[in-house]
Amino acid sequence: MDFAYTLAGFAVGAIVGLTGVGGGSLMTPLLVLMFGIHPSVAVGTDLLYAAITKAGGTLAHSLKGSVDWQITRRLATGSIPAALVTLWAVHRYAPGGMDGATHVITFALGVALVLTAVAILFRSRIQAFSTRVMGETPNPVRTRNLTIATGAILGVLVSISSVGAGALGVTALFFLYPALPALRIVGSDIAHAVPLTAVAGLGHWALGTVDWALLGSLLIGSLPGIWLGSHVSARVPDRVLRPILASTLVLVGAKMITH
Repeated sequence: MDFAYTLAGFAVGAIVGLTGVGGGSLMTPLLVLMFGIHPSVAVGTDLLYAAITKAGGTLAHSLKGSVDWQITRRLATGSIPAALVTLWAVHRYAPGGMDGATHVITFALGVALVLTAVAILFRSRIQAFSTRVMGETPNPVRTRNLTIATGAILGVLVSISSVGAGALGVTALFFLYPALPALRIVGSDIAHAVPLTAVAGLGHWALGTVDWALLGSLLIGSLPGIWLGSHVSARVPDRVLRPILASTLVLVGAKMITH
């Protein structure tokens, strides 16, 4: 079974490298639906998996100067407290704690997957709409407050579903910062995902919902998978990949919602 986990990690890593979409939208439902991993364990393990794999991406973007640390701090100001409060609330008030919150986690994961698919398909239209609504020079105070609020929403979603820090985060930043180059938006989103997933993942570890052996098996496969996917990505048209991936996420999300 460890080899199957490694193979799954390789496949998801290759898709992440190929499309740029976060592994949470693929890895968590794969662990739940294919391997029968308890949803809370799948989410907790995937959060630390994301923190480790995205740390390398953050370093690369930082060296290129494509991280806007002010945006990253604003997102983290909202997301990290929201993630901690969400984990505490689920542990404190959900029947059976985190282990008893299976239905909530599964439903939240399904909703997050569908939203991620929408974000993938309509990212350019959302960006164009943002330019019309926010203007070329948005109000800085409103933009700051909306960025912190966006971080809080992502913190809630990521802490209970492990989905949202990738495509949803990037789409939100395109809306809030329409004049910012795409590379800086992607770099800032990846940089924000590292502390958010690390804090949420450590919170799950404290609650006993992280499988370290599973995490190691996934990482062994994902790192070469990401490397391969990133090299192949230049040869595969984005217009072909994104609709296929979005359709898959909708189907998986609908399955999780009705699971």
